[in-house]
Amino acid sequence: MIYNYLKIAFRNLMKYKFISFINLFGLTVGLTCCLLITTYIIHETSYDRQNKKADNIYRVTRQFNAADGKVWLHLGTISPPFGPLLSNEYPEIQQLTRLLPFGNTPIRLGDKMFNEELVFVADDNLFNVFDVDVVRGNPKSALSNPFSIMLSEETARKYFGTADPLDKSLRLFNQYELKVTGVYKAFPSNAHMHPELLISFPTLKDSAIYGEEGLRTNWGNNSFFTYILLPDKYDAAKLEARFPAFLDKHFPRGPNSTSKPSQGTALFLQKLTDIHLRSHLDYEAEENGDIKRVYVFSAIALFILLIACINYMNLSTARSALRAREIGIRKVAGATRKEIILQFLAESIFISLLSTGIALLLCWLLLPVLNKLSGLEMTMDLLNSWKFIAMICFVPFVVGIFSGIYPALFMSSFRPVKVLKGLFKSNKSAFSFRQVLVVTQFSISIILIICTAIVFQQLKYIQSKSLGFDREHIVTVPYDGSITPQYEAFRTQLLSNALIADVGRSSRIPTGRLLDALDAKIPVGDSAEPVKADIKMLSADHNFITTYNIRMKAGRNFSREFGDDSSRFILNEAAVSAIGWKTPQEAVGKLFYYGGIKGTVIGVMNDMHFESLHETITPLVALMPTPQGGGYNQLSIKVAGKNIAGAMAHVEQTWKKFLPQSPFDYTFLDENFDNLYRAETVQGNLFTIFSCIAIFIACLGLFGLSAFTITQRIKEIGIRKVLGADTSTIVSLLSKDFMKLVLISAVVAFPIAWAAMYYWLQDFAYRRGIAWWVFIVAAVIAALVALITISFQAIKAALSNPVKSLRTE
Repeated sequence: MIYNYLKIAFRNLMKYKFISFINLFGLTVGLTCCLLITTYIIHETSYDRQNKKADNIYRVTRQFNAADGKVWLHLGTISPPFGPLLSNEYPEIQQLTRLLPFGNTPIRLGDKMFNEELVFVADDNLFNVFDVDVVRGNPKSALSNPFSIMLSEETARKYFGTADPLDKSLRLFNQYELKVTGVYKAFPSNAHMHPELLISFPTLKDSAIYGEEGLRTNWGNNSFFTYILLPDKYDAAKLEARFPAFLDKHFPRGPNSTSKPSQGTALFLQKLTDIHLRSHLDYEAEENGDIKRVYVFSAIALFILLIACINYMNLSTARSALRAREIGIRKVAGATRKEIILQFLAESIFISLLSTGIALLLCWLLLPVLNKLSGLEMTMDLLNSWKFIAMICFVPFVVGIFSGIYPALFMSSFRPVKVLKGLFKSNKSAFSFRQVLVVTQFSISIILIICTAIVFQQLKYIQSKSLGFDREHIVTVPYDGSITPQYEAFRTQLLSNALIADVGRSSRIPTGRLLDALDAKIPVGDSAEPVKADIKMLSADHNFITTYNIRMKAGRNFSREFGDDSSRFILNEAAVSAIGWKTPQEAVGKLFYYGGIKGTVIGVMNDMHFESLHETITPLVALMPTPQGGGYNQLSIKVAGKNIAGAMAHVEQTWKKFLPQSPFDYTFLDENFDNLYRAETVQGNLFTIFSCIAIFIACLGLFGLSAFTITQRIKEIGIRKVLGADTSTIVSLLSKDFMKLVLISAVVAFPIAWAAMYYWLQDFAYRRGIAWWVFIVAAVIAALVALITISFQAIKAALSNPVKSLRTE
């Protein structure tokens, strides 16, 4: 019987080629989108799952609280003394391992020099916690000795080609020889960090690099990613609840402190598998994903698949007039309603199976395009899991039954006497149900159009908003401390070319995070009282403010004309307000204490968006570091004019003259700025694509419904033409009802779209309002597309010969 159903399904597929093609095409497009989004979801939810003990691994994070109890900083890292103390305090911690990111690190082999960004110092038990495939060397001892280094396979090829790298040396900071003790396969793309070089942790014991004393007592350097391995099914919350007592016991108190350490700081445990999607701390190993985006795209996948199924329903019922006689004959021949229902379900499942097969092929072909758009590295290997295979086997039947059940019930209800005479009519409730389907389709389409428009409006707002500094033609280079003794000569050489406008140094650069902060105080009476607000710190030289064209609201910039400015401060407007001074002018000349330094406020600069627009402008103090230059990490170079290539050639030539042993790497600040909003840009691009697909599939459904309706009204159209109605009158008559459906769709879509985008915009501290006209434009676009779709059928009906339609009367 099943074979017979499938054979009939295939015959009908071939008999009604045009309708069958649209049915197949609509479901294929919907399933392809669904599979591509499913691939993305599987990728995002699979992070760090390659570790067999992933469910038992936790990252230790540290939170900082202000005096009023508010959280002002939460880091994914902790300071080095915590590691040994946690291991000794809690025997349930089976393993504890640490990784310290080195940032931009110059590595040299002969004439080859590279600034490596993914260098980490790692404990020797790293491989007891994380599953890393070591292909050369002994994982148990590779990181045990000082000045040892392990390389990823790609990094090993970069330095050594096809030669065996074991026991060879690389030069670190052009000072230290590191022995290569192992090679490992690169961390997978779905890992939350991707170290390319691992330096042994004992290397830090060298006093010139960090020192044993610093590892034991430096509570302020919160740079160490610390992971613990707990027993199976152990309740991490119980361990976390004991951390306040641990802090009070071990954390050193200040000489004048009256509060417990646990009031000012706290430790938390974060599950390894939660880091990528649910962790958005102030410092992370890499940019993480967002569980909200997973939810959004999951909804889009379901919406598009729903539209495709509705499309199938409408097209199938539109075809009912063509198959009415077939159904009548089958009933007269003895077929029961159940058998007819099963036949139509077999047809829909057959088409769904075909669509799924084609969709899998299209998914494989289009995945590289999605990777390019999203910046991810997804492969079809992600789909080899038993869950996905089970879903692929299950989906065609679910989609087939869901999309086919209504047409099957509708067409199996035909009375054979009427259908054999060509007199069948659909009942009002059935037609109303099809109207609900169309409203659902266009509501989803309008929602996606509105969301796309608002996402791009926010991105345009970000691009055009004044940031409080000039980001154009700024080149940033990691600052090499060895240049400090001859920095003035280096800067003079750079400025000798008219293509270079200015050069400045700083601890951080705009588009980065402001994470450094010290205690701030102001004089009150005869004593200094702590400032309640958190004021972040920026080390900057005399030329940083002029390089970025930051305006001074009051006072002056750092200047050599006034002697030593090392005990003088420049605040931003937010800091002045947070301290309680009324105006920038009032702040100038005031005494100010910061990090134990007593000084004077010499200037107030305008507020600037140093961080992304997701963050509010934070109170900031700029200060000069010591004359030895210990506080500088970045060099900013302002290029004059449009000859960027010529300017960069001069900068590189000057760099190699003064720093021949250091690689020259640079980035443009514009690129960093764009990277801040890469996720939103990708989201906007994908919204655009899926919105177009959704409205296209919806139009296919509307095409089916309009064809069905016009078929039902063909005699009415014939009579109207005989009575003198022209083509435009008939087209208007047939289109009016469908335009009402689009209007209802807009009314349904507007509040849903507004709520969704209001929620999305809350992630931005600075955002534009939701413009009312966006909703109108979205509705007009949907109406125009619908009108074009309907008009095709309406004009065809209006131009038909009324004699043919009235022949049976």
